[in-house]
Amino acid sequence: MQLQIFTYLDCSIEQAITHAKTTRMLKFVAHPLVHFTPITPSTWPDAWAEGTYWVGVRILGLLPFGRQAIVISFPPSEDGFLLRDNGFSALVNVWDHTISISSEAGQTRYMDTVTINAGVFTLPVWLFAQAFYRHRQRRWRLLARHVAEVERPAP
Repeated sequence: MQLQIFTYLDCSIEQAITHAKTTRMLKFVAHPLVHFTPITPSTWPDAWAEGTYWVGVRILGLLPFGRQAIVISFPPSEDGFLLRDNGFSALVNVWDHTISISSEAGQTRYMDTVTINAGVFTLPVWLFAQAFYRHRQRRWRLLARHVAEVERPAP
């Protein structure tokens, strides 16, 4: 199953791309619904690099949800920026998530596209992903407003 959700951010495309490349952003936008703990490597890098990162997952910071592979790549994009996590776990065979950041009519457009395959659990995992990615985009908008306020020139 697939979901695709987009929003507009109150920051420049450059600011959004800079933040999307950081592991700090994943922790911020997932909080408090999902908590990720690095396993391999044992600490978070400052910025994502292409490769596989194994993480422990806890729902609401409490309920263990196993290990997940975050498989990062940066596909080429003619319209802006793409970050792909072609992740998987023992429960979820496919968690293929692409972040797309582009400029549209002078605004910064942020989009999450996710394909999920979890066998018989696909529907409940997809329903969770609907809530999770809407939450993530609310957190993105919150951060973007803050960045815009901090970086706005004083009158």
